[in-house]
Amino acid sequence: MHRATPATLAAVLEQLSPAQARWARAAGFDAQPGRILLLPGMQAEVQSEGQGEGTALAGVLVGVDPDQPLWQLAGLPAALPAGTYTLTDADEAQRPHLLLGWALGALPSTRQARQSDAATAPSLAQLVASPDEQAAVAPMAAAIGEVRRLVNLPANQLGPEQLAQAVADLAARHGARYRQWVGDELPAAGFALVHAVGRAAAQAPRVAELTWGDAALPHVVLIGKGVCFDSGGLDLKPAAGMRWMKKDMGGAAHALGLADLLMQTGLPIHLKLLVPAVENAVGAGALRPGDIIEAGDGRRVEIENTDAEGRLLLADALHHAIRSAPTPPALLIDLATLTGAARTALGPDLPALFSNHDGWAEALLTQGRAQADPLWRLPLWAPYRRMLRSDQADLLNAASTAQGGAITAALFLESFVPPELPWLHLDLFAWNLEERPGRPRGGEAQGLRALYALLSQRFASARSAFA
Repeated sequence: MHRATPATLAAVLEQLSPAQARWARAAGFDAQPGRILLLPGMQAEVQSEGQGEGTALAGVLVGVDPDQPLWQLAGLPAALPAGTYTLTDADEAQRPHLLLGWALGALPSTRQARQSDAATAPSLAQLVASPDEQAAVAPMAAAIGEVRRLVNLPANQLGPEQLAQAVADLAARHGARYRQWVGDELPAAGFALVHAVGRAAAQAPRVAELTWGDAALPHVVLIGKGVCFDSGGLDLKPAAGMRWMKKDMGGAAHALGLADLLMQTGLPIHLKLLVPAVENAVGAGALRPGDIIEAGDGRRVEIENTDAEGRLLLADALHHAIRSAPTPPALLIDLATLTGAARTALGPDLPALFSNHDGWAEALLTQGRAQADPLWRLPLWAPYRRMLRSDQADLLNAASTAQGGAITAALFLESFVPPELPWLHLDLFAWNLEERPGRPRGGEAQGLRALYALLSQRFASARSAFA
């Protein structure tokens, strides 16, 4: 398999046989990203009766984007004839990206995953990789596939109960401890905001907690927003805005996938995973604009907008994680499909990062670039805290203006985190709007590779404070 760009095509053709080079020129192959040209070899006898002679496949020319190494080969597993292929030109730095992109391209689509007859599944091309390379790529590809699967599930198949069960199953798989608080147990346990958001739904709201690892090790907290469907509550979303709100548990899916990877690795940390799982429904018990609810930390939150519900879940989860930690957490991470404002600012492919710690933020951005898993840091602009002031309570859950919405949401969460505790907040889209190689339309993992690389690098030696 030969990769080429328009700038390198002439040099690549020089490496081919004269006949193959003439074939590529005659075919008009221009090495634009995504273009594929099969290269013929010598005439070969086909032994099967009645098939006569055939032309052996000697290689493949692939047009690639040099700035997108992860996705250069992602469209090939389903596009090439079944067989085994080798890379002729992959350097050591790019090879892990190329292999992972290939593996993601080989994941079944949603339609293929529904097929019950394995014989109907497409026969995919295989890329030669060493056992060590396969062992390095397979868990991440599986984690990304699981994030996609969970996000794609409709709300009638993945409600709060089923999402909490996914946490319980993950705990059982890794020998972790599991507990949950359900329904009317929540306020007394410090989750009154979670209860208020989810109490109108058919399935009771709940908080699922997984704890794993030696309590003497650095304490890492993962929190995933688990809104299994978001109608907007009484501040009802329009139809277009509600259509894909089954994906509003994308933060929880990411937290589950990341926790699975960390436990598989056996990273020397004390891990706590928290998933507040609710449906933001309309009903007789629904949260109302103007309601005042006491958060887990004792402060009173006035509801400006019932569609700003995800931050309420995360606020109670952050407080619980800090309060219940055996030692002050070395790092707090929350992941959430939180604001449309972040998408307006950065689009669907670039998650927004907020942090109260420059060292951790820069380290994550560095890993995002290294892993081809980019993020963009937005500011915790302190003057905007005035937008969350309430005349009736300690703070509003949302600003009355739509301007700076991702920032004010992050500032709301920051107020629940002591300034001395490092905190990373990722505002995700968790969705592909269009079909692209290796990225089917639907649920998507964003920031997962960057976070895993950061935590693996940072805690491999179990140090407890960021330098």
